[in-house]
Amino acid sequence: MKTMKGAVLPGNSTVELRDFEIPAPGHGEVLLKMKASTICGSDIRCIYHQHLGKGPEGYQPGMIAGHEPCGQIVQTGPGCRRFREGDRVIVYHISGCGLCNDCRRGYYISCTSPYRRAYGWQRHGGMAEYLLAEEKDLVALPDFLSYSDGAQVACGFGTVYEGLEKIGICGNDAVLITGLGPLGLAAAMLARAMGACKLIGIETIPERLQIARQLDLFDHLLKAAPDNVHHVRELTGGAGAEKTVDCSANEQARLTCIQAARKWGKIVFLGEGGTCAFQPSPDIIHDQKTIYGSWVTSLWRMEELVERLVRWQIHPERLITHRFPLEQAAAAYALMAEGRCGKVAVVFDEELK
Repeated sequence: MKTMKGAVLPGNSTVELRDFEIPAPGHGEVLLKMKASTICGSDIRCIYHQHLGKGPEGYQPGMIAGHEPCGQIVQTGPGCRRFREGDRVIVYHISGCGLCNDCRRGYYISCTSPYRRAYGWQRHGGMAEYLLAEEKDLVALPDFLSYSDGAQVACGFGTVYEGLEKIGICGNDAVLITGLGPLGLAAAMLARAMGACKLIGIETIPERLQIARQLDLFDHLLKAAPDNVHHVRELTGGAGAEKTVDCSANEQARLTCIQAARKWGKIVFLGEGGTCAFQPSPDIIHDQKTIYGSWVTSLWRMEELVERLVRWQIHPERLITHRFPLEQAAAAYALMAEGRCGKVAVVFDEELK
């Protein structure tokens, strides 16, 4: 029996490396040699510190972590119809039933069937040397994009793209982004590519502000403060931003997104958790504003995003500030949990170079 190493999250802010049998693909399945697996904020919030969430959406103890996987197919099972050995692929991180209305729309994330299983949550994920995936969950990775690029498409960039498409971004728009972790930085990269004429970012952590400056993604960067709404209005001729995006899940930042949006503005919440309190009439109704919620993305839109990244010549791996081998997964998760970095990746083979 051939074995591999895989990282498991016990839920006490630690990581355990355990031995697992290398699986063989069944009907409609493929075996991937992992190349890159990035860490998502939801891994930290919902699994690393403690196991939050119950039932079909809760983390199943003992599962290999990692829901942002990207790798190369080394073996295909019977019944595979599109992908072949040697193909470079991204894994859409929710494996839906494929038959419900949400799945038929491509939104596996919204599948409520008992057959729904998320990689890194209810089935083994990408923090291992190999990953068993269903062919229907795969998106082709173009040669232009690295495996580290593709890993971020699997969740973070896909989530952002979906949200920005909901509110629509064009050359007329000043865009405010609150929370400049990896999600907020991805929002800036994509909003700029989609034509935003002005980008304003707000963040409270100095290290993240410094990363944003180094990446040169924003026209204006603001330290989180009680008078942020006033500052945003000053930067937009007194009217506010046409589009606002919250990536922080912070109550005050969400309120800033609402109040700093101009009349008829559109607001999207991407950051998960937390709360939000506002006054409906003055904050939303009287100014005809719209708030959107957006959760991950659809399979078809993820394929569209990959095409757009090539067209725009964008490399998501620019947001990676630290790379670790699998043997140092504990250090990778600990760093990501501190929140004072950009994206953190566990990488394999040539991605380490």
